[in-house]
Order: sequence, then C-alpha cells, then structure tokens
Amino acid sequence: MVVGAIALVATAIGLVFAGSSQRLPEGATIAGVDIGGLTAAEAESVLEQKANASRNRPVAFRAAGRDWSIAPRQLGVVVDWAAAVDAAMNQGEGPAPVRGFRRIGVRLFGADIAPPAEAYAGALDYFLDGIEHAVNRRHREAAVELHGMNPVITDGRSGRFLDRTAAERVVVQSLAALERQTHVDLPVRTDPPTVTAEDLRPAAAQVRLALSAPVRLALGPTRYRLPRYRLAQLLDLPADGDRTLRIGGPLADRYFARLNRAIERKPRDADFAITAANRVRVVPAREGRAVDAPTTGRNVLRAALSRQRRVAELVVQTARPRLTTEDAESMHIKEIVGAYETIYGGDANRVHNVQLVAHLIDKHLIAPGQEFSFNKTTGERTAEKGFLEAPVIINGELQTGLGGGVCQVSTTTFNAAYVAGLKITQRTNHALYISHYPLGRDATVNYPDLDLKFVNDTGHWLLVRTFVGSSSLTVALYGTNPHRRVETEEAPLVVTGSAPTKEERDENLFVGETIVAESGEPSRSTHVRRVVYTAKGRLLYDNTWWSSYRGEYRVVRVGAKPIPPEPAPTTTAPTTTPPPTTTAPTTTAPATTTRAPAPAPKPVVP
Repeated sequence: MVVGAIALVATAIGLVFAGSSQRLPEGATIAGVDIGGLTAAEAESVLEQKANASRNRPVAFRAAGRDWSIAPRQLGVVVDWAAAVDAAMNQGEGPAPVRGFRRIGVRLFGADIAPPAEAYAGALDYFLDGIEHAVNRRHREAAVELHGMNPVITDGRSGRFLDRTAAERVVVQSLAALERQTHVDLPVRTDPPTVTAEDLRPAAAQVRLALSAPVRLALGPTRYRLPRYRLAQLLDLPADGDRTLRIGGPLADRYFARLNRAIERKPRDADFAITAANRVRVVPAREGRAVDAPTTGRNVLRAALSRQRRVAELVVQTARPRLTTEDAESMHIKEIVGAYETIYGGDANRVHNVQLVAHLIDKHLIAPGQEFSFNKTTGERTAEKGFLEAPVIINGELQTGLGGGVCQVSTTTFNAAYVAGLKITQRTNHALYISHYPLGRDATVNYPDLDLKFVNDTGHWLLVRTFVGSSSLTVALYGTNPHRRVETEEAPLVVTGSAPTKEERDENLFVGETIVAESGEPSRSTHVRRVVYTAKGRLLYDNTWWSSYRGEYRVVRVGAKPIPPEPAPTTTAPTTTPPPTTTAPTTTAPATTTRAPAPAPKPVVP
C-alpha cells in the first residue's frame, strides 16, 4: 500500500512538471542565453538575432600580459544553433512522468549548452600565429662560459608557449558565445630548463682544472705543446642542456685539421716502372697515416683533467694502400707481352681525344682469365669527361662528333692484343677504309654497342700501358710472356662495288653544268688470318677477321642557276647617195640579224 501510494505521488509530481514536449525545459540556456519555455523555432530565432547583433562585436583574448581583439565575422565563425536547441530539448525529453523529473533537475541545477561552432581555418591559424610569435619564448638552459680563463655559470630561464590546440577551442567557443566576458585568457604553459646552475658546478670545476696548466701532445719522441689559451679554444663547454665537458667545436676541428696537415701522409699504391730494356720493376707501396681526432681529443681532455702527468698521446690511424707491394709482386708482371704503335694526327681536338682516352686505359690491370672491355674501362665518352668535337665516322660518312679519335686508341689496343697472341672475343672494322691503319686490322668502338674485347689467357696478370708521343701512340701489354708465335696472312684489298653518287644543287652553276667535287671511293673488302702457336709449337688459335668497307660518295655539284635569255635581234639599213650627174634608183639592202653567242657549257671536272 505504502509503495503504491508513493508511486502515485511520484507520478503526479512528474505529470505536474512535465510540461509540453514541444517547449524547452525551464533552466536551459544556450551560450549563456535563457531559452527555457520557448519552442525550438522560437529559441533558434532568439539565438540568431543575438548572434547577428554580436557578429561585429570583438572579443579580447589575453596571453602573457597582452591583449588581441577580434570579432566573429573576422574569423568566419559559424554556429549551429539548431543542433544546440536539439541538445537542450534532449535535457527534458521522455514520457510525461519521466520528462517531469528530468525537467525538475534542469530547473534546479541548470543546463548550459555550448553550441557547435567552427571558424575558417586559414583565418584562425593566422590569428593564433601572431599570438604565438609574441608569446612563445624558448627556455634558456644554464651554461658554462669562459670570461678570459675563468669559467662562469650563467643561469637558465624558463620559457613559455601557447597551448595551440586548447587555444583554438577557447577562441572559437568564446566568439560563439552570446554573453561576452571583458577578456578571455588563453592557455599558456611554462617551459622550464632541464639543466640548472647547480647542475653545472662540477663541470665548471673541471674547466678550471683543465685550464690550470698546458698539456703536451706526444707522437713518439715528438712533443706538441698546447698552451692554456689553445686548450680554452679546444674545450666544448656544457650548454643547451648538456652537462658534459668535451673537446670539440669549430675551433677544435680547425686545430686538428692543421695538425693533420702536418702529420698526414696519403697511402701510395704499389706501381710498376718500365725500364729502358722493357723490363718491369715493382715500385713499393707506402702506408698512409692521419690524425685520429676523436681519440686524440679524448686523450687531451683526460690529460687536462689530470693534476700530475699532463701528457696526451697523439693517436695516428694508418691507411693501407689498395695495392700492396706483396700483391704487386705476386702478379708476376715483369716483361713485355705485346705492343703496337700507330701514327696519329689531325686537328687539335682529335689529338686531345686520343691523349684523353689513352690516359683512361693506362695502367689498367687485367686479371688472369678476365675479359678486357674497352667500353667498360673507358666508360661513356662525354663532354663532362673532357671529350671534344672532332672528325668521326657516323653512319658510314665522315662527320664531326664528340670523341673523334677514340678509335685510334682502340685500333692500337687491338693490334697489341693481336701480336701478343691473346684470345680476341669482339672486334668490329670501321665503316670506311682507313689507309693508315694496318690492312684489315682496324677496330672501331662506339659506347655502348660496339666494343673491343679480349681475354687475358696468359695465366698471369697483364698491365696495360699507353705511351703518347707528339704524333704516335703505343699500347703495350706487360706480364709474364708466354712466348707465343703469331703468323699473319693478309688478303689483298679488293673492290666490291663502285662509289655511290650523290648530287648536290649548286646555285653558282648554270643549269646543265656539273662539277665533280669529290671523286669518292668504291666499296672494298679484305680479311686477315691469324694463327697462334704456343712456345712448344701447339696450335692455339686460328682466326680470320673479315672487313667490309662501304664506298664513299662521289659528290657531283649540279647547276641550278637559270641560263640567261638570248638578247633581241637588231636590223641595220645602208644609205645610197646618188652621183651628182646621174639619176639612179635607191637600192635597199636586205636586213642583217646579230645574235650574241650562247655561253659554252663548262667541261666536267673528273
């Protein structure tokens, strides 16, 4: 009975305070504005009116003792009042008795709804960037500084920074509010230093000890004195949150660089010297050395912090050569295996290219069984490497191109391998016949498709050497000579076709006139057979290289200038004077026509 009575009373109370479900509960506010008892439409209208009235009214934001004012319109603030009204309505919804009790709570305790709002991101960022620029200040760590030779500790200082994420929310919500405050504080946080003056007292004591007397660097029996002022330059004092004393910094780097220049010695590879008798001797390698600055710096600091023996070892690193004396001697490069000389000339650019590419293959080492590639050894011939424009054969015609003259070196290299009796795996003849090369033994290259290749099949290392004179190039191969016997059979150069003809218009010649500007060359072919025997007479190789050369154009210049027209004919009538005593009829002579002779055609020049 009692429980039922209580339930009836509670239901009655809930019904009394339930009110209309179409109206907002009493005590509800949105952005500080009381909208209790209003319908949703009425509440939205009231809020919109107040928002429009305050759209141009600025709000003052305060941070670090400074104020920045801005109005909602300037940041493009947009408020969703409908969503706020729905949220306020939800505070007092439900069946009638339940709604009544919920609305009693809103009436007693209130319910302020913050409306959803957003601002134009670019404008908001620009506004907060300006505040950050004025507010943010990095903290300053305590540090040790030198005043003369005395270490002094400078105190640290706390920094501050704007809490950007929280500040964005505060700015937007404050500009969306309809009840404005005098000023709104923005969240600013402190940024304390991590190292205090007390933390650096031990380091300051170390600095005083380090600068109390000179230090000596020891390299064997040699000593280098480091006076106190020099030690002061080498010290990397604690700063920026560091508590440790070190040797380092720009001045220390410059000091050790100068010290290294006095001590450093570059490693030198073993080399091969050619004697006048074409014998080879090994030039010994030499280890390099350089100052180990980090280790030496630690030794200097250790000595500087010592009260007794203030001597630091100067540590030197050794650098091994890439080719040691032992490695060079084990290659058994001791005599000439094969060599060839060609004569070169031409313009200065061609001579330059010959010398440049000869330098690129000079001193190249070929391991036993390794295949030598001219293109791989020299790489692409480019202007960046210093190659110049010079005469070169392109598509069967002599033109000007980058790297002209390179084939002089490839041809000489081919013949050095040829006379050495080595296994030749790739060779291509030139497109045009070149008379100053050995018949059928020219070798053209073009990166990357046309290459010259041969294999070191001597069983020992080979060394390529090039010797460039003023007008001759020699390529020599040194190693252990297998003393092979090389026999050559050359076929005669035979004509396989007539020279192709190419006509060129010449505006300086009359139509019908021709002049042979270049006589051309016929296409030709030849072949060379090479037979190689071992020192004991066993047949090793029997190869034939065929060479076919294109014909060079017979260039004929053909007249293109029109023949001038013949001049118009002229008529002359003779005059007859009668004798004074005789009357005779006047006789008229027939007309005479004079025509200028046409120019005779010029003969064809062979």
